Amino acid sequence: MIRLAVRVRREQAELVLAELLELAPGGVEEVAVGESVEYAVYGAPGELPSLPDLKAAAGAALVQIATSETPDDWHERWRRFHRPVLIRPPRQSAAAKRSVPAVCVRPPWEHPAGAPGDAVEEIVIDPGQAFGTGAHASTRQCLELLLSLAQLEPRLGPLVDLGTGSGVLAIAAARLGFTPVLAIDNDRGSIAAAEANAAANGVQVQLRHADLRTQAAGWTAAAGDDAGSVVVLANLLRPLLLEVARAMPRAPAQLIAGGLLPKQVAGVASDFAQQLGLHERERRQGGGWAAVWLSAR
Repeated sequence: MIRLAVRVRREQAELVLAELLELAPGGVEEVAVGESVEYAVYGAPGELPSLPDLKAAAGAALVQIATSETPDDWHERWRRFHRPVLIRPPRQSAAAKRSVPAVCVRPPWEHPAGAPGDAVEEIVIDPGQAFGTGAHASTRQCLELLLSLAQLEPRLGPLVDLGTGSGVLAIAAARLGFTPVLAIDNDRGSIAAAEANAAANGVQVQLRHADLRTQAAGWTAAAGDDAGSVVVLANLLRPLLLEVARAMPRAPAQLIAGGLLPKQVAGVASDFAQQLGLHERERRQGGGWAAVWLSAR
């Protein structure tokens, strides 16, 4: 098994990641290395992206490309890399409309996280199926904001997950009580993975294959008469988030946008404010990434 790693400048990492996911739609490993970010893919030599393609994808952000052989026990080491992620709800406040549970996202071979007696919604995701296991900082931040939103909103209505990947955010939303839940992705492999994960977790999620650059606005038709109360999750990268903002024919009631660098949050929030009249309610950041909750109210 070969590990092919690409190191890029942190300030351009999101743009490179978007290009790399075109070459490796099954997902990439991400590791912070000083002032750089390293993205890695694994496979046999003939299964890996070519070096010219990688260099073209990374462009001026490229720092280094390296290959290495992984140990024979790579599969076990890979399993140890994927640990349960426990997202606890915010402290209950006077403004809370309901009590919400913690969310635990874990691979099938790990035991549940959390102390005995905790209220925990458990989500089991196979990390080999598609991008998104709950371990990435932007996914955790979106889950944290989703718990805040669910705690404060008087009614949990329709929700749309744009760029669903493995379906982890859509599944969490369904477990929290949002209904109906629609998940959209432009990769058919991700749609298949999200469908399998939703079934394995016993939730109802509608799935749709669509190009988010041109068809992300389809959530309005899906929500029907309830479109004015829909929540949109968009754990995407900044360029696609800005395209989504410009393509939406109307504002959702709430929008959680992830996949941002901390310095990009203000600009993305401003774009959604200008295009759709949404304003910032809350944000999360850490691990070099950030997410923001925007509201029409």
